[in-house]
Amino acid sequence: MGILSGNPQDEPMHYGEVSATWTYLFAEKGMIATYQTLINHTGDDDLKKLLQEAIQGAKTESEQIEELLKANGIALPPAPPERPVSNLEDIPAGARFADQEIAAMLSMNSAKGLVACSTIMGQSIREDIGLMFGQFHTNKAMFGAKVLKLNKEKGWLVPPPLHLNTPDK
Repeated sequence: MGILSGNPQDEPMHYGEVSATWTYLFAEKGMIATYQTLINHTGDDDLKKLLQEAIQGAKTESEQIEELLKANGIALPPAPPERPVSNLEDIPAGARFADQEIAAMLSMNSAKGLVACSTIMGQSIREDIGLMFGQFHTNKAMFGAKVLKLNKEKGWLVPPPLHLNTPDK
């Protein structure tokens, strides 16, 4: 039997796993507060639903990571307070995020989340941690596809220059 070949939950986390999961949790908690704030800024119901889905996904992931860190004796990162619900009309037009800006933030954060999950999966030697972040990665990829579809449907997608003219063969 090799080193660290028993039950993964009985294996210690290495410093990279500790740092990466702690940092990921810290970022997820920040995203929850950010998305709660952005819900107050959007007037589009479809976008609100995606923001609420993102919040629920981040809360679910946070709970799983908190259990992992607590089980390994690691202190949890601080979390910002829950954001209050406000009326969109109470936010001055010049101080409001536009729906297409919010959708772009969702797209960007989905992409960043995929990279973070891939990084943690790649550096993990504990199978349970790698698999957990593999599931998070899958969920984020599916969510990112929903955001892309919404951006296309609403006309909010700003594509890079498209290469339409190809040389004749």
